[in-house]
Amino acid sequence: MADSSSPQGPTPSGRPPPAAPAPVSGTPGLRGQKPGNRRVRVERPQSEYFRYTPTGALEARPKAHEEKGALRRGVAGGRRVLFGRPLATAEEIGERLSKKKALAIFSSDAISSSAYATEEILKALLIGGIGIAALNLALPVAISISLLLGVVAISYRQVVVAYPTGGGSYSVSKANIGRRASLVAAAALLIDYVLTVAVSISSATEQIISAIPSLGAWQVFIAVSIVAVITLANLRGVREAGNIFAVPTYLFVGSALLMIGLGAWQIFVEGEGVGYPPLAESSADLAGLALLLLAARAFASGAVALTGTEAIATGVPSFQPPESRNAATTLAVMAVLLATLFVGITFLATGFGVVPEQDVTVLSEVAGHVFGLDTLGFYLFLAFAAIILMLAANTSFSAFPRLAAVLAEDNFFPRRFAYRGDRLAFTAGIVVLGVLASLLIVGFGGDTHALIPLYALGVFIDFTISQSGMIRHWLRTRSEGWRRRLTVNAVGAVITALVAIDVAIVKAPASLVVLILIPLLVALMWFIHHEYDTAAEELHVDHSRVFGKSEKRARVIVPIPNISRSVIRSVQFGLALSEDVRAVHITISSESTERLRVDWEHMLPGVPLIVIETPYRSLVVPFLHYLDVMAPTPPDTITVVVLPEYVPRHWWDRFLHNQKSQRIRKALIGRHNTVVVQVPYGAERERHLDERQAPPGA
Repeated sequence: MADSSSPQGPTPSGRPPPAAPAPVSGTPGLRGQKPGNRRVRVERPQSEYFRYTPTGALEARPKAHEEKGALRRGVAGGRRVLFGRPLATAEEIGERLSKKKALAIFSSDAISSSAYATEEILKALLIGGIGIAALNLALPVAISISLLLGVVAISYRQVVVAYPTGGGSYSVSKANIGRRASLVAAAALLIDYVLTVAVSISSATEQIISAIPSLGAWQVFIAVSIVAVITLANLRGVREAGNIFAVPTYLFVGSALLMIGLGAWQIFVEGEGVGYPPLAESSADLAGLALLLLAARAFASGAVALTGTEAIATGVPSFQPPESRNAATTLAVMAVLLATLFVGITFLATGFGVVPEQDVTVLSEVAGHVFGLDTLGFYLFLAFAAIILMLAANTSFSAFPRLAAVLAEDNFFPRRFAYRGDRLAFTAGIVVLGVLASLLIVGFGGDTHALIPLYALGVFIDFTISQSGMIRHWLRTRSEGWRRRLTVNAVGAVITALVAIDVAIVKAPASLVVLILIPLLVALMWFIHHEYDTAAEELHVDHSRVFGKSEKRARVIVPIPNISRSVIRSVQFGLALSEDVRAVHITISSESTERLRVDWEHMLPGVPLIVIETPYRSLVVPFLHYLDVMAPTPPDTITVVVLPEYVPRHWWDRFLHNQKSQRIRKALIGRHNTVVVQVPYGAERERHLDERQAPPGA
């Protein structure tokens, strides 16, 4: 910035010229090129780190976020390599997802369930005891589930439009039913998201082992490694995950549609279909009720195909504007694709007469019929299927952290879950989900069939609560077309409630685990909420009051191990706070005490030194009792305990210093009318700050 003054000499009015402006304080004054001109160069070294916003606040620039110290900078560099450069909050809009990427991220769970839902139906039908003929019921059951999918998808399209802030069933039930129902919905969803990761990754691993049986011994290790990779990818941010996962999702969809088309040609045109033996007349007479119960069992098993449908409603804020419309469109496309793949694969399985086997998945058997065993098409399709099943877990990695963040904002989850990491991802939720899913995989040995009974119940409880909430929503708002929409939600609520009961009964006793976990998780969330409410009540301030300086005086106590530069600095800091300063030395030996007293009186005159001998070699507890018994805090006084702290030069020195002061600090935290202050001392570079002139005559 340059400022030129007027030339020297009298003004037209005859008055002397005004004095040249003085240089800005702290800035150098420079001569201009012409006589009488002056320039002022304003130097703002802080501008590299901070700038003022129009509201007068300071905004930290990227330089202010750089770590200090070689080790910290090295760690930060490693984080950039793993996760990418930190993103500013203003860049969040750039992290939003287009419909194509959102379909890959939020729909991979639902679409991938077509890879194992058919197999679950067939296995459930075989258990009925009727034999292979019972597998003829598979296609009608798949069609019934697809019709239910249509009802659920239409309902959630309405949720997306009515509640564009995300949260899905939690937001719907919170606004229309109440807190308890919303927490049940949230608990059911959180459990389902964890199970989604475990089931999807386990199923993907089984697809890999179907193609390469020699990897069977490494099943759990492979599954946990996949979870770790997906966790890392999501920590890099939502858009980054979309870039990574979009192509494999569309490869699976394209190859599955191609397989369905080729298989239908082979069955209808080339007559290669085999099918199953027809159901015997005797079995039909035997029990129409028995067949109905068998179909209900198969329906409950195949209902896993609907998991993941709600994820788009939970993650609406992740879409590019207009968020609601883009989310609704993506949801419709996802429902159509899922229904097509699910019914198509089930049709091929029944058309080719596929029977579930122990070590081979139904999907690989269908692919073998269509593409031929050991062909390139066979291996490519299984590879795409394994990848989409891995990516199905990514739906949960997008929805679980966002739901946890919404719960944290409402004080039902630790607030750490609402904080975004360097890449604008909800880091805590992503990491917790990865850990919980890995523990489930290890606990169940990566067996998809063992995990399935725990699956689906939570999501149908969620469906029911969500649609019940939408019924209340339409009755309350009565917006245009509310009667038609209310009817859709009412029908959906009844059907999903019946399916939830069906799943709970058919999958018992494993389903009872989920029914126990949901109230436990709800109780935990209420406990967290109560703790936050209690803390808020204790910290509440009446904003109409005006507060001044505290009337309490300070009394400073400095526990010392010996006389050192850090101790002297701590005592000097204490004297700056109060005239009432005393040092306390706790020793297990009286031999060196006398020399310490002499040195103390010479170097720090006027500061009392209290020596406590401890024959039982305990240091912290005698100090606490000294504060309570020998130096109790008067009502009008605050005890300030100043702890000298040596700042080591290297990270490994932290294990060698400050152990006693840390123990004292932890013991004093929460003590009434007591403040703990740590005074750091930074070795050689700070010596000149501590050296003071000795008193005259000392």
